[in-house]
Amino acid sequence: MTALDRTPPADSALRPWQDPGRPVADRVEALLRELTLEEKIGQLGSRWVGNDMKETEPEPGAEPLNVAPMQDVFAASGTVPLEEAARHGLGHLTRVYGSAPVTPAEGAAEVVRMQRTVIERSRLGIPAIVHEECLTGFTAYGATVYPAAIAWAATFDPGLVERMAAAIGRDMRALGVHQGLSPVLDVVRDYRWGRVEETMGEDPYLVAMLGAAYVRGLENAGIIATLKHFAGYSASRAARNHGPVAMGRRELMDMILPPFETAIALGGARSVMNSYSDVDGVPAASDPWLLTEVLREQWGFDGTVVSDYWAVPFLATMHRVAADPAEAGAQALAAGIDVELPDTLGYGPHLAERVRAGELPEALIDRAARRLLTQKVQMGLLDPDWTPESSVAEADAVDLDSPGNRALARELAERSIILLDAGTALPLAGEGREAPRRVAVVGPGAHDPRTFMGCYAFPNHVLPRHPGLGLGIEAPSVLDALRAELPEAEIRYEKGCEVRGDDRSGFQDALAAARDADVCVAVVGDLAGLFGQGTSGEGCDAEDLRLPGVQADLLAELAATGTPVVVVVVSGRPYALGEVHASAAALVQAFMPGEEGGAAIAGVLSGRVQPAGRLPVQIPRSHGGQPGTYLQPPLGTDSHGISNLDPTPLFPFGYGSSYTTFEVGDLRLSDTKVPTDGEFTVSVTVRNTGGRAGEEVVQLYLHDVLAQVTRPVKQLAGFARVSLEPGRSARVSFSVHTDRTAFTGRDLRRVVEPGDVEVLVGTSAADLPCTGFVRLTGQARHVGHDRRLVTPADVQPVGDAVGRRGGDDAGHS
Repeated sequence: MTALDRTPPADSALRPWQDPGRPVADRVEALLRELTLEEKIGQLGSRWVGNDMKETEPEPGAEPLNVAPMQDVFAASGTVPLEEAARHGLGHLTRVYGSAPVTPAEGAAEVVRMQRTVIERSRLGIPAIVHEECLTGFTAYGATVYPAAIAWAATFDPGLVERMAAAIGRDMRALGVHQGLSPVLDVVRDYRWGRVEETMGEDPYLVAMLGAAYVRGLENAGIIATLKHFAGYSASRAARNHGPVAMGRRELMDMILPPFETAIALGGARSVMNSYSDVDGVPAASDPWLLTEVLREQWGFDGTVVSDYWAVPFLATMHRVAADPAEAGAQALAAGIDVELPDTLGYGPHLAERVRAGELPEALIDRAARRLLTQKVQMGLLDPDWTPESSVAEADAVDLDSPGNRALARELAERSIILLDAGTALPLAGEGREAPRRVAVVGPGAHDPRTFMGCYAFPNHVLPRHPGLGLGIEAPSVLDALRAELPEAEIRYEKGCEVRGDDRSGFQDALAAARDADVCVAVVGDLAGLFGQGTSGEGCDAEDLRLPGVQADLLAELAATGTPVVVVVVSGRPYALGEVHASAAALVQAFMPGEEGGAAIAGVLSGRVQPAGRLPVQIPRSHGGQPGTYLQPPLGTDSHGISNLDPTPLFPFGYGSSYTTFEVGDLRLSDTKVPTDGEFTVSVTVRNTGGRAGEEVVQLYLHDVLAQVTRPVKQLAGFARVSLEPGRSARVSFSVHTDRTAFTGRDLRRVVEPGDVEVLVGTSAADLPCTGFVRLTGQARHVGHDRRLVTPADVQPVGDAVGRRGGDDAGHS
């Protein structure tokens, strides 16, 4: 029987690792015993067949359009053919669908071809795991482009994010994909960083809740979710991509690590990807404290750690802590990286040479191979009835941009858009307002749907290498959508300027259109790209927080025409909008809302869609000084008058307006004294005091009044999205375990301390009308991975009861 004959004759006994009736661990150990040293090492490698750069061929003098760091360098180094790479077996196949525009049928045929090669070329015929990117949906040609992760965060809706991830996972699984390289759980620390668009904001609890939800959706669809980037990547000096991270271990443990811990404990994530960065001089890829002691020994993680692309050889070429890729491979393996992606460079035959020379314990090879093979068994790849063809049997029936997908993308987009200020101009229709008859639509984002999409969306990620193919999906622009939304209006479009550059030649036409209009809608912001090819995205970091190019100048001149200007910012990061806000007739923030973003924005502008998004990051007032996130200790605020620089944002974390109004009050605490291992309930009443149905996000913050180390003056501890008809109220209750007050103390152990905790409830980090105090009593208590990670929230309607304002009951407000 050859390796290609997966199903043995009826009278033949199954090999132990092929027997589904045996425990997974037994099957894996049986296979490990059978594998040679070279074959075990083969399982730790990968091959990116699409990384040949043939399609690139940039213009003379232009840089190659890479989709991964230094992709052109590694492509030019002459990676081996798949047949050779699979000679001793192979762990992963890299981006079969995500490297070039292929149809589902073409991609499925390539999966079959590659898997057949891997099976045929290796002695025991072990298939490879196929992995793909899925940061804004399945990164494949013609697949739905959902909003970017920063927009998921703006929904404050874990259930919706979980549904999206499940839809993404189903499409991937149907095409023979096993692992998705998402979600990004980096917590934003500097808005200038290019990859802010890929994050879920600046608060660890928000990132944790939404990240765990995404993981559940992907994992329940049968796809291995990969948490990235572990850890510290988002806190680089000057926000430079891959920059060194000057961060103490306490900040890392309290601000950066909790989302990863939560996604493992509550989401069931089965893979983790290392960060490119070094923290305090130690690269994550060679850090056994991070990858083994914390991740595995403290948190009990039993999945695989995969390297970010070329992070292993980067230990030699970039960090210079290893002499060459061979030494880099030994360091990474010892630290805890199990599989090298996207190609095998550090985990090659030299590992076997080091083992035989006594320089590397074979137990480290076994440790990594065991973890990878466990997942192959779990995914059914070693079952006797598995074949490459069966893994893509549903490919012909897959619609990667199905009506169901698009409806979900529309829902996410609509719920993510943030009305910063309705001003005097919004909504454009309804609310007793006559719809404008003449509308000027201007700005570089007004008629370019690529501005709705993140840098890992296929149209921005891969298609720039294939000019002439369009977007591969239908994605109406804001202009298209406004024409459909306001069919009676006369709409004139002028671009005005590009997203980047200093060309002002289009200003005059844009200003003329504005002067002749009743209202002007100006759409500005970002165009995502990679490695300097855009204004947002991987390797597209910002010097400061001005709107890119001359867009701010265009807005200033539009405002000077006297026509009301509605400013819509479509971006991957928050920009400083103080001057813009001062002259705008209305202001809307849309964080890369995906292929349905045009209709969602138009619906919000017209008033058909009730705005429901909330800020997962602050909107700075001024572009200089690089305002930090809201999570600041006392000396990070403006409360002491000790600096002439005021860090107060223009719009705070958690903020979002709508076309109705809400009132939060009647704070009640179940107890005002609670032991350090106890629990208490915080409840408030929220009431819709306006004339339209709408949604509010009730937010709970905690403040440790006196602690052994400095603590944030407030930190999100719980939230609940509440939908209410006009005049209706609901009671929102948060169950707060004292574990939720834990922090990393001076001895670097997580502790719950006795003392006063201030409780604050409201609708943003700056609008907290309900305040009270709970005293934690007893002894300080150290907690670990088994602590409570979530603050459950319960919402109960209360009819027409009016929530009382804070202050009605002594001791409760």
